Amino acid sequence: SVRSGRRVANILTQFGYDVRISDVDASLAEAISSFSPDVVWPLVHGSIGEDGSLQSFLESLGIPFVGSSSVQAMLASNKPTAKALLGSAGLATPGWVTLPQAIFRQLGASHVLSALEGSVSFPVVIKPTDGGSALGISTAQDAKALRRAMVDAFAYGQRLMVEQRIDGRDVAVSVVDLWDGPVALPPVEVSTDRGRYDYDARYTTDETEYFVPARLSSELVERVQDTAVTVHQTLGLGNLSRTDLILDDDGTPWFIDVNVVPGMTKTSLLPLAADVAGDLPGLYNTLVHHPFVRP
Repeated sequence: SVRSGRRVANILTQFGYDVRISDVDASLAEAISSFSPDVVWPLVHGSIGEDGSLQSFLESLGIPFVGSSSVQAMLASNKPTAKALLGSAGLATPGWVTLPQAIFRQLGASHVLSALEGSVSFPVVIKPTDGGSALGISTAQDAKALRRAMVDAFAYGQRLMVEQRIDGRDVAVSVVDLWDGPVALPPVEVSTDRGRYDYDARYTTDETEYFVPARLSSELVERVQDTAVTVHQTLGLGNLSRTDLILDDDGTPWFIDVNVVPGMTKTSLLPLAADVAGDLPGLYNTLVHHPFVRP
């Protein structure tokens, strides 16, 4: 989050804007009050930065901001809710089970785990229902690994999701909407020796390769872009979103996740796509002139 904020601030400063960087802590309200910004660009990934909380705070202050409204951010950040809505819209998404931590205390951990292990087909992906940067996400090949992964995931939230693992290529499609309709940027294909685009693959290793645009036929490029636009429109998202897909061998794009506060670091996927599409600094300049404004 800090790296994303600094990178965006540096670019906007080059355009002549007076930019302030503030952390999300007890000093934020005073920082906003004293600076009186024309627009805020929230770049806190996961937690209150994407679940609608920070957006709701900015809405209550009447300050325009880049991104999506609090309601749309809340819907998108909750993975089971987003999957249910998009599945109803006809998109393919892996099957899943959602479990709150409290159910293990109320029904007994051994009973819940036995029922779960008998109902899923391994391998499965375990993840917190809310969060960002792939924190707490892991893959389990068997029941023993599933139990360990669930303990790890609960460290990041009170609810987790056990999701069917889909084999295929990791493809991310960013969408920009400047209020004249959503436009999909070139898809980014992510290839990593780790097998999945997890936290380490994103931020702490140089073994991840990015292909921009993705190594896809024109037909598949159009298919994944259409999917990302459908995600953006179905959830009613604002200026920016990034949809993460798994493209299987049959050419079916499976919806995995959507981010309303896409990363903006040098290895983040939206900036990589925007660089290929055209003028990345110019895009940032344009976005601060088209913020979300509370009705």
